[in-house]
Amino acid sequence: MNPSTAPAETETGTEAPHTSRLFIGGEWREPSSTDTIEVINSVTEEVMATVPAGSPVDVDFAVEAARAALPEWKALSVQERAGFCTLVGHGLQDRAEEIAGLVSQELGTPVTEGMLIQAALPAIDFTSMEFLIEEMPWEQTIGNSKVLREPLGVVGAITPWNYPIHQIAAKVAPAITAGNTVVLKPSETTPLAAYLLMEVIESVGLPGGVVNMVPGTGPVVGEAIASHPGIEMVSFTGSTRAGIRVSELAAASVKPVTVELGGKSANVILDDADYEAAVVNGVRKCFINGGQTCSALTRMLVPREALPVVEAVAAAALAEIKTGDPADPETQIGPMSSAVQRDRVRGYIEKGIEEGAKLVAGGPETPEGLETGFFVQPTVFSEVTPEMTIAREEIFGPVLSILPYDSEEEAIALANDSDYGLAGGVWSSDQERAVAVAGRIETGQVEVNGAAFNPLAPFGGRKLSGHGRELGPYGIDDFLTLKSIQL
Repeated sequence: MNPSTAPAETETGTEAPHTSRLFIGGEWREPSSTDTIEVINSVTEEVMATVPAGSPVDVDFAVEAARAALPEWKALSVQERAGFCTLVGHGLQDRAEEIAGLVSQELGTPVTEGMLIQAALPAIDFTSMEFLIEEMPWEQTIGNSKVLREPLGVVGAITPWNYPIHQIAAKVAPAITAGNTVVLKPSETTPLAAYLLMEVIESVGLPGGVVNMVPGTGPVVGEAIASHPGIEMVSFTGSTRAGIRVSELAAASVKPVTVELGGKSANVILDDADYEAAVVNGVRKCFINGGQTCSALTRMLVPREALPVVEAVAAAALAEIKTGDPADPETQIGPMSSAVQRDRVRGYIEKGIEEGAKLVAGGPETPEGLETGFFVQPTVFSEVTPEMTIAREEIFGPVLSILPYDSEEEAIALANDSDYGLAGGVWSSDQERAVAVAGRIETGQVEVNGAAFNPLAPFGGRKLSGHGRELGPYGIDDFLTLKSIQL
């Protein structure tokens, strides 16, 4: 096998679209049952497609295909495996506009933002592999031992709906580069983007069985993957509740699990910060992808005496944000991913009002002129106290909570007063001070003065945000196991 291998002929024909089938062993196969899942357009609230509701039988077939492909795949050089990833990345780049348009419909991400995060990031996830493998210590000599990094085997990947290709790419690219094969379950809310990725994978001639996809629900397909004896490792991204369940099931066969879960990240604005720059940036960081981002900076911690200024800047920033049709290039916030998510977010806004938080802007009402679609008003609360529900629970929507503090020590304590530990931010005119505070925040990553997300740095969390890391060389390492050969 090599990256220039021509794609094999499939038996799809023209009688049915790919979305009626499963991708197993490099072929589009009929599912074992006739059960289907409706994919709802987040703007029109109409059914835009149906996909199979996979079963444990389908997972068995996918595992069988993955196991059959494993010996030949891991026998390739790591450079050859990374070469395939480069081809997939280029294929995603070629279809970037199609990806952004599709995700805008099934998820609601505005197309302008979607080109940057929904289309560009997964391409980077794949194309970066050929460079990252050079940073990996595939063999080391320690004393009289040769230490080898080897693939684990068949990996189960269970992914969420909010970044439907990026979250798959962040698992699949490093897993197959490391020499593993994959059985994937994409989210049932946004599975169409995963189908597009499988089409790209097929088109570049990736050997059959290296990546297999079975769409379906978490309680059926997800649990079948987590508990399957033929799967050696599970990588999960999603809710904390579901992550706990996956870990419980995987424990029965003592397979390793990495879980990237929820977040309630604090953005600490210190008293010497440029409040206007910090607050405007903080509002945007909270509302990226409509707030449907696990690492969103949803708690803004500010000096108590600065509350009036911060509230005014936040309200003005919110007034500049356009909520509407994600197909409009001017739109910055589209609809939520589903009716369930829309109702969940509105419920949290109502809870914030009920518990006495100060409503600065927004509210639970339907945005004017957007009665159709899963829209919510982007909302800012102030005078939020640490025990309030909106300060403690992950909302996963465009809702910002502003919490006042009276000292730097209190700000750090508030930032760490969370069940989660995924991300965070610090703002100060003194970078050394900001970095020192960042070092005391108990999270997997912290940005200083609005620094950009780095797709090559380790991504993951602590506490209820999970364990394990994705992206960069650290992402590859999580899909490898160590062997010592004593000489």
